[in-house]
Amino acid sequence: MTEKEIIAKLPELLALSAETEWVEFKHNNSNPQEIGEYVSSLSNSACLHKKDHGYLIFGVENGTHRVLGTKFNPAVEKKGNEALENWICRLLDPKIDFKIFQFQYQEKNLVVFCIDPAHERPVKFSGTAYVRVGSYQKKLAEHPEKERKIWDRTGASTFEKGIALENVSQSRVLELIDWESYFALMKLPKPSAEAGIIEKLKSEKLLISKQSNHSITNLGGILLARRLESFEGLSRKSVRVIQYSGKNRLNTIREQVGNKGYASGFQGLVSYINQQLPTNEVIEKSLRRVVKMYPEIAIRELVANALIHQDFSERGTGPTIEIFEDRIEIANPGKPLIEPLRFIDHHPQSRNEQLAQFMRRVNICEERGSGIDKVVHYSEVYQLPAPNFIQESNFIKAILYSPRPLIQMDKNDKIRAAYQHCCLKYVSNEHMTNQSLRERFKIEPRNYSTVSRIISDTIDEKLIKEFDPKNKSRKYAKYIPIWA
Repeated sequence: MTEKEIIAKLPELLALSAETEWVEFKHNNSNPQEIGEYVSSLSNSACLHKKDHGYLIFGVENGTHRVLGTKFNPAVEKKGNEALENWICRLLDPKIDFKIFQFQYQEKNLVVFCIDPAHERPVKFSGTAYVRVGSYQKKLAEHPEKERKIWDRTGASTFEKGIALENVSQSRVLELIDWESYFALMKLPKPSAEAGIIEKLKSEKLLISKQSNHSITNLGGILLARRLESFEGLSRKSVRVIQYSGKNRLNTIREQVGNKGYASGFQGLVSYINQQLPTNEVIEKSLRRVVKMYPEIAIRELVANALIHQDFSERGTGPTIEIFEDRIEIANPGKPLIEPLRFIDHHPQSRNEQLAQFMRRVNICEERGSGIDKVVHYSEVYQLPAPNFIQESNFIKAILYSPRPLIQMDKNDKIRAAYQHCCLKYVSNEHMTNQSLRERFKIEPRNYSTVSRIISDTIDEKLIKEFDPKNKSRKYAKYIPIWA
């Protein structure tokens, strides 16, 4: 926009509600950190509300929208020795365009930041994305539904459409891409000519062609690379598997970095992980049998989730699987778009829908909404403590624990198990009862009071509630998740 266009638009902006999320009015605030955060939040909110721009306007009283004028002069403001505008630009990720206008309006000095909406992914300032919620500025991660909508608006497949390697000859494409695995995974016959292979890869958006040269997309590289290190932008997205000798990270036994694409290398990755996992020996009818400590279907689903739902904009890091004596931790960069407590019942939201769709088509991951259900179900079948899902500042971690008797579980373990069991029953159109939870923990009926205490603790944590509060019989009480 030009200065003339901004001045013409001011009456419209001044007439807006104080709750408008894509416009913010300030008087004289010149705190560089806060201004940078406003650029992030207004860009994201403009995207969310489908506006052409977000606006940060100095010289106007916030509540009344009365024009007061401002002493703020961005042209001379600095952060350290760096000009304010350059400092803000440097800390924005991804880079977006914003223009600063200074002019007289009603004989008062005004400053207007005209900010482009997020167009590639949510805009972060100094590593954190912000968004407006009414008249308040909040961290975007605290509002996953808004974050999901912004990803939808910006096109969640931006990473997948990006170019991993451009201007590659046909023969070089076939050297870099594991096309044999593609046809095997798809259960399709291999074309007799190279041109047929290229056409099929193009139809899957794994390649983009211009005349005789081709560009391999990020989707093609991340799924089917023979060696991820051949693609500079993808090499750090390799999966690391680390095994430790105890319960902490002090002593590493081995570390393996996968170098194949996620689809072509998935079965080998899961097999390798399972080979490193501890086993138990059980005796059945005088015969010894070696049993894996963790259900393979749970490992498979959690690894697939880590690959599919990661935030590829988090640079320098990729999925990690860490194997300890008493647990396995599977982590991926990026915060989830769904609250972890709702993983069981909620349809998954993926930042990388083309990647997820391909992995579903080749049966690498489960159908929508069933994967975490299976993880929880098989953890119960194997009599494991309830899996844990931990959200940190820039990653999500799933933890499977080795078998542990109830007496060795702490209060949080028991509450988590009760909540997950209740959710699993609810999505199966059933109800949790004292009896069903006793069966989950393999507790004798005479010890029903032990389970009653667990249920009571879970209610106190506001995770579950009674299905029928009017029912006075504890013996026949039914329970549902708190959100049901």
